[in-house]
Amino acid sequence: MVTLKFITIGSLKEEYLKSAVQEYEKRLSGFGKIINVNLKEVRISPSPSASEIKASLSEEGKAILGNMSDRSYNIAMCVEGKQFSSEELAETLESVCLRTNEICFIIGSSHGLSDEVKNAADLKLSLSKLTFPHQLMRVILLETVYRSMSIIKGTKYHK
Repeated sequence: MVTLKFITIGSLKEEYLKSAVQEYEKRLSGFGKIINVNLKEVRISPSPSASEIKASLSEEGKAILGNMSDRSYNIAMCVEGKQFSSEELAETLESVCLRTNEICFIIGSSHGLSDEVKNAADLKLSLSKLTFPHQLMRVILLETVYRSMSIIKGTKYHK
């Protein structure tokens, strides 16, 4: 059985997002163990300088790296990451599951991820060229992973 770990920065505030996350986590639990690690977002000023953003990403990065495992296949969600079709991502995840039983997905804050986290990842993944709020990205990622697992297991979810 695979363990799907999600390391995220910041908490969900909107109830509709919390409900969607709970629904997809419930669906995903049929495919494996789900672990959530929610880390605090570093507070910065409303109009932060580049150096303030870099410092906050570095601090958040240390917390993320402290929760990543060497035995996991670590996937960093970032805009410069590789894009896949649903079938291609399912194929990639299926291949990963042959090598390890833990896949870790990492979503940074609204400013992204530190270079240290990106460099420590086994894969940099982008789900779209569009920009989404990082809280909504949790839901999109969970749905995408659920779709991939459904494809792998041959269920009817993916059309």
